[in-house]
Amino acid sequence: MLATLTFPTSDGSYLAQRPKPVRVRSADELRRALREARERPLLLDATALDCVLRLDGERGILEAQAAATWQALARYLGPRGAALAAVAQTPGMPRSVGDALSTNAAGPDGVALGAHVEAITLVTPDGELKRADRNCNPDLFRLVIGGHGVFGVLYSVTLRLDSLRRAAQQAEAPVELDLASAGSALPIAHQTEVLVPPGELDALISEVRALAEERRIALHRISVRKLRPEAETFLCWASRDWAGVRLGMGIRPTLGACVHATEIRRLILGAALARGGSFPVVAACDASRAQLEACYPRLAAFLAEKRRYDPCERLQNEWYRRVTAILRREPCESRWDN
Repeated sequence: MLATLTFPTSDGSYLAQRPKPVRVRSADELRRALREARERPLLLDATALDCVLRLDGERGILEAQAAATWQALARYLGPRGAALAAVAQTPGMPRSVGDALSTNAAGPDGVALGAHVEAITLVTPDGELKRADRNCNPDLFRLVIGGHGVFGVLYSVTLRLDSLRRAAQQAEAPVELDLASAGSALPIAHQTEVLVPPGELDALISEVRALAEERRIALHRISVRKLRPEAETFLCWASRDWAGVRLGMGIRPTLGACVHATEIRRLILGAALARGGSFPVVAACDASRAQLEACYPRLAAFLAEKRRYDPCERLQNEWYRRVTAILRREPCESRWDN
């Protein structure tokens, strides 16, 4: 799950070899592990935190540990679990509840999953267990949902079952365009997603197809789904109604082809931005500094909050390191970097 994190050494460097993972199975073990990380680097394996903790049928809420999968929760609920099964089948949905909340993934109706969360419990970088909701620690609640796991390790998530049920009833299947020829020898090796205003969708797809032809990229599949806005989270990607466009490309498994694919993904992001679009913040590692700042003007404030909660930046992951590295680069002359 996304909460598997590496802690830096005291001098800010990272080990050439990853330390042996420390597996935790309870809140107490999680707290002890993070406190021990003050003294040594730690690779935390939280995949065993996958149990149901509480089901309140009268209030319609379910509390589960963060590594629990949507499919497992659906099976636990039996006939009442259809809504969670629908979440599990949503395109691009992370497998576990914790991963989905850390990216604030879009649910079956296109609304970000944070809207269906009653409360969260996490262990902070200094080893303290904290509960947060819209009334208790509301600032932390807004930072953690969609916060990519850098404010603490999620221990549990309390879900609103009635809200998820309505989302499943309003689900809209994505429109799929399969462009791969029958003789194509390159499987889908790279995927990227951009967000555009619905009125710009046709123009963007035409531009992407022309770009793929010009750069000789095998564009296999285009998937489009409707995404709806939310305004609760600090690092909000769903700022308005979007058409979410997911692109699957076939790339040869060579270093040069991978470098070329990175360039192509950045050009696609630039094409979306030029049409008033954006991209999910989970894809920030593909963006340039100019693109990142254009789409997420609150990112600098988000990182400042991270340092306020974790002054030594002890809790880090690959997403955090790559985003901070992008922001340290000099601004580009081109507005969209394409």
